[in-house]
Amino acid sequence: MVAGYAAGSVGTGGFGVLPGLVLAYYLTDTLGVAAALASLVVIVPKIADVLIDPLIGSISDRSSHRTGTRVPLMLAGALGLPLLFILTFSAPVSAGPGVGAMWVLVFFLLAASAYSLFQVPYIALPTELTGDYHERTRLVSVRIAVLALTILVIGAGGPELRDAAGGGARGYLVMAIGVSALMCGAMIWAVRGAARHTVTHADAPVGSLLSQYRDGFDAIRRTRAFRLLVSVFVLQALATAVMLAGAQYLASYVMGNEGALTGLFVALVGPALVVMPLWYRFSHRYGKLRGYVVSSVLFVVATALLTLAAVDAGSWIYGAVALAGVGYAGMQVFPLAMLPDVIEDDARIGGRQRGGSLSGIWTAAETAGLALGPAVFLGVLAVTGFVSKTAGETVVQPESALTGIALGFSVVPAILVAISLVVLRNYRTEQESTHENER
Repeated sequence: MVAGYAAGSVGTGGFGVLPGLVLAYYLTDTLGVAAALASLVVIVPKIADVLIDPLIGSISDRSSHRTGTRVPLMLAGALGLPLLFILTFSAPVSAGPGVGAMWVLVFFLLAASAYSLFQVPYIALPTELTGDYHERTRLVSVRIAVLALTILVIGAGGPELRDAAGGGARGYLVMAIGVSALMCGAMIWAVRGAARHTVTHADAPVGSLLSQYRDGFDAIRRTRAFRLLVSVFVLQALATAVMLAGAQYLASYVMGNEGALTGLFVALVGPALVVMPLWYRFSHRYGKLRGYVVSSVLFVVATALLTLAAVDAGSWIYGAVALAGVGYAGMQVFPLAMLPDVIEDDARIGGRQRGGSLSGIWTAAETAGLALGPAVFLGVLAVTGFVSKTAGETVVQPESALTGIALGFSVVPAILVAISLVVLRNYRTEQESTHENER
């Protein structure tokens, strides 16, 4: 059960990290799309997903109640996402920046929709696979460990594969094909596991599909713990998305080495593979909430240190990014381990289990954060005078753009996570309170 569930993170992690890491750079430095237009290309598909994710959640709940499984939507996403991901990185360079931007917009929109078909029911599964408070943390911890390994392999290996294939448009296409094959196999494994191990299912849906769509949003108003946890998670998703979008620019223009991206990724994700068991033990002893706070504080400290990259782009950057990686690991595992507890809180308040609807809202919020991240970073580039180019062209960036890259990579994420900590102070669920009393 644990291995099958965790395998899904190869698909969700691959699609979550690679577009956030290279799509903006692909648009501005291979297709020659201006930074302002590129920001729209990466954000519009995600805005569309914000609107449809709650609907997918409601459909998933209907499927769970009617058939006892959320597999049909997951299978559709597992089969559709890889093909659409390849098409996203197949834009015709010779047709010009305008056509290239429109091509990426259309296929990235479709790919993001296929991702949601898999992701929304997938994150609702822990509530239905086990009812144990600590077992859910173990389930999610293993999943996040696989996610961290995925980010390391795909985040670092994807650009390496691109470069090995000669870079440019051809390099991106080869990268997309290789990553898509890996994602497809892993997601199908997760679908098979979900079909075999689900022990509970959603309660009978009430009203029409439209009313269930509204019902998911109503949970934000009615269930305080859900509202707070979603708010914290979307702020932190935005923070990490800004950092991911800036990594390639930091490597290429501030550190002066496009290949430094691999080192940055190893520094960010490598520690997560080591500290994940430690975060699990920490939560078992002190609770998920306290672990979430501590990991978030570590991330703020590390990203604040990275502001010095604006004046000194030395090898110390890898150490600061590694410290951020320790915090990032906790920021991934704890909210996802807390979500099933919040779903149970909502069931107690509302009188029925509707994990798919809440998962749809959750995914919509995460999608919004991940979408805004590259757009925010590209906005910083536009304001600070960044000069776009096509593949093979050489440009000299102004000092203002270099400073913008360094501060966008550090200051913006630090501020966003600091704000999320203020919100997190007011979070409580019944299970969290029970755990505190047991201690």
